[in-house]
Amino acid sequence: MKSGKYYFHIIALLAVAVWGATFVSSKILLNNGLSATEIFIYRFLMAYAAMWIFASRRLFANNVKDELLMAVVGFTGGSLYFIFENTAIDLGAPLSNVSLLVATAPIWTALLTKIIYPKEKMGANLWVGMAIAFAGCALVIFNGRFTLDISNPGGHVLALAAAVSWAVYSLVIKALSGRYSPVFITRKVFFYGVLTAIPFMYIPLTGTGEFNLAALTKPAVWGNLAFLGLVASMACFALWNVVIKKIGIVKSSNYLYLSPIFTIIASAMFVDEQITWVAVGGFVLIIGGLWIAERGLQTHNNEKK
Repeated sequence: MKSGKYYFHIIALLAVAVWGATFVSSKILLNNGLSATEIFIYRFLMAYAAMWIFASRRLFANNVKDELLMAVVGFTGGSLYFIFENTAIDLGAPLSNVSLLVATAPIWTALLTKIIYPKEKMGANLWVGMAIAFAGCALVIFNGRFTLDISNPGGHVLALAAAVSWAVYSLVIKALSGRYSPVFITRKVFFYGVLTAIPFMYIPLTGTGEFNLAALTKPAVWGNLAFLGLVASMACFALWNVVIKKIGIVKSSNYLYLSPIFTIIASAMFVDEQITWVAVGGFVLIIGGLWIAERGLQTHNNEKK
């Protein structure tokens, strides 16, 4: 790892820490009567409005093809990912199972990268490290409560689809990042995320067809929406797109394995969830797996030189 890129690894860590903590905010909002799709639309609308302060006034990409790619990243990394994930939980799939399936996103990212970019070298250490990190991720998510309930296949399929959609998002971002600024791309993600989410409000499986505007007057609601919209969405998405450009999609995606660590810490702090020794063992496996995966990428990068 070049010393100049340590900064971007720190950014990746901070973004994942915030995303791991969003579970608590989402749970509070769901408990206050907002639907999963409604939460997504509010947070991305807020992020889109705030992004105009930082983004250029430019409306469209250079050509129709790139504009369509912008729509793809808004759909896959925005509406599809968040709505599938939250709907999986609404369908009754255990949160631990959903979290575990969503945590396969780095694996799907690596596989799709290898398929689309066959010359991209990925050694055995990378795959071994990813497997170890994924095992640690499972321990952290279950946290000593091993409930492998698969009685609801629909919810589990949606959770897996969310992970794949994030992998597609990462790959398309890589294609766009060389031609557009991360801020411009992020603003387009928010725009197309909201646009493609609206139909989900009127599908019985994912929405109620109504917006619970009365709930927005509650401090607990608008406060958590502000955190999700301004911090977790606007700031973290922009930073994440920079990270993908600077350190690559496989390295950046591997940091997502750390998300359950921050989720369980936030749960322990705010919803009185206990951290067991099983989860601590998972922490160790995740850190060790990421180190092995990183060493594998470094080795092959040095061989190319």
